[in-house]
Amino acid sequence: MTDPVMRTLDANSAHLFHTMPDPLALAEKHRLVAFRPEWQRVALRDGRTVARAAWWGRAEDTEPLLINWLDVAEGEEAAGAELLRTAPWHPDELELDLPGGWRDDPALRAAADTRAAAARGAGYAPLVERFLYRWTPDLGLPERPGRLVFTPEPDDAVFLGLLRRIHSVTLDAHARRAIAEGGVEQAAQEELDLFHWMSSPRSWWQIARTRAGDPVGIHIPARNPSGACVGFIGVVPEHRGHGYAYDLLTECTRFLAAEGAGFIGAATDRSNFPMAAHFARAGYPVVRERVNFRTDGVAGAG
Repeated sequence: MTDPVMRTLDANSAHLFHTMPDPLALAEKHRLVAFRPEWQRVALRDGRTVARAAWWGRAEDTEPLLINWLDVAEGEEAAGAELLRTAPWHPDELELDLPGGWRDDPALRAAADTRAAAARGAGYAPLVERFLYRWTPDLGLPERPGRLVFTPEPDDAVFLGLLRRIHSVTLDAHARRAIAEGGVEQAAQEELDLFHWMSSPRSWWQIARTRAGDPVGIHIPARNPSGACVGFIGVVPEHRGHGYAYDLLTECTRFLAAEGAGFIGAATDRSNFPMAAHFARAGYPVVRERVNFRTDGVAGAG
């Protein structure tokens, strides 16, 4: 067996990216995502594509933000790992998107295990498994419970203060990692930076309060590069246990629907059972799952 050849693509060779079987239906998952050919790489063995990866960033970004497409043929885990290690970019996050229920299908589970082994071989470790949701208007709008008052707030400092309180006790794996690295302040600031990164208007951000005026939490209706999404739902610790996250999710959904959203994407950690229950109650079906991998900067060792 000959050694694999690693190739970074361009406009003339971009077709090589699409010459592999697609058991995880990644082409359908990423059909709304714009990839730059020069941020795509393939591993070729005897002229056949045995691994492929795509790095993603916004049009204005000079470096990719993450790897969100990794495909590896059975038995080619080492080639997949080398493809990532020898790339000129080494973002600290890799997303492995999977069909819903993949654990129960032996073929899908084997395909997922192959790709996960390649990610690990390149220095990435699993951080969290997530549910991916997609609401569409035919599913109907959830009814507002009517318990909270929602208002915009122009002052970022108010949102930052609420984010500190929300993340002081959190189930979210990304926030917990940020807290471990730099404390609650880092987690809150990263969240605020993400809100600003979204292409949706700043005026969409809302604070939820009781009718007595006590802040309960925040919701961020948003647009990311793929379309409308639930950007963030968070309840401060002293108001948890009353199901208020459902109220925020309902308001976020109705807000985006009123803005003409043809669909609304969302996600939550599999281990966040309360939030997963709120999504189910609000009529959000799980359409795919995701394993987020992170690295501490060792992936670029090649």
